[in-house]
Amino acid sequence: MSTIVAHDTSDRAQDDAASPAVVVEVPPSLDMVSVVGVNDEFLHVLEEQLAADLLVRGNQVRISGADRDVKLAAGVLGEMVAILRTGQGMTSDAVGRLVAMTRAADDDGGERPAEVLTANILSSRGKTIRPKTVNQKRYVDAIDRHTVVFGIGPAGTGKTYLAMAKAVQALQTKQVNRIILTRPAIEAGERLGFLPGTLSDKIDPYLRPLYDALHDMIDPDSIPKLMTNGVIEVAPLAYMRGRTLNDAFIVLDEAQNTSMEQMKMFLTRLGFGSKVVVTGDITQIDLPGGQRSGLKEVRGILDGVDDIAFCMLTSADVVRHELVGRIVAAYAVYEEAQAIDGPASRRPSRTQTAGARGGERPSARRGTGR
Repeated sequence: MSTIVAHDTSDRAQDDAASPAVVVEVPPSLDMVSVVGVNDEFLHVLEEQLAADLLVRGNQVRISGADRDVKLAAGVLGEMVAILRTGQGMTSDAVGRLVAMTRAADDDGGERPAEVLTANILSSRGKTIRPKTVNQKRYVDAIDRHTVVFGIGPAGTGKTYLAMAKAVQALQTKQVNRIILTRPAIEAGERLGFLPGTLSDKIDPYLRPLYDALHDMIDPDSIPKLMTNGVIEVAPLAYMRGRTLNDAFIVLDEAQNTSMEQMKMFLTRLGFGSKVVVTGDITQIDLPGGQRSGLKEVRGILDGVDDIAFCMLTSADVVRHELVGRIVAAYAVYEEAQAIDGPASRRPSRTQTAGARGGERPSARRGTGR
């Protein structure tokens, strides 16, 4: 946590008597624009999410409003300062996540947001990959501590991307000799079997997301050489049958589209010195003919087995456009209503889907700003 100074100004002036306030002093070494945002956009995010007004004077931020929200706003500013001191930038989306993370840390005594958001995994070509939510940090920590980890959650929660980053990190630090990336070749509603080209040409569209992530983490010019040498292998799940994978970091992506038999086959490929991460979204199963998803059933089979961890991510962990999180949450509400009331049930009302907007409240009165 950063060293910022917060002053209670409840009896400093007569006009403050009815509205106790806290003044947060930002260290002079930081540019105030990096803390409050251009045109005070970060402060506006805090005001929208909290019952508090914020006013900037010099290197001080005066916070007034409901006592709990004033303290929370001061805490968020402290976390922001700690993060900014590491050289990271700040965005409006990140500030919104900081509010939820700081509130959770205050309630359950968990990790502070600055501890989560400054945990570097991998740096490549000027870009640093790190967890962006508490659950993502727990997921990354589980990969460090366990041999087999399941990362289950909706689109945009970083399941595959973080697993890939840990795989590249393990290769660079010589914890493993190779990376194996695989996913089942299941069509998501389209029919691609009659596309022209070789078998490799037909399979590549299924594996493209894995290639895209690799290009973010490794010099693109070196990837073909690493693949030719067998250091990195990207292949359909069917190619795993009959193999024993030693000294490898193995990522199975889109695992919700594995059958029960395929999941068992894959997990039993584990060899000595290897680590396995299985990722998937059990709300987007594309298996034909009502087949049971191996990912959906595996927790009931392996939960409690030593050295296996299950990490559940939610719409709160979506780190794509903020609207993606709202879409995921709205679908979750809809599907829950369908399960309870059946197909004839009405779609969720605006009240039901309020949670999809991150628990927004009407915007608080704006501070004057700088």
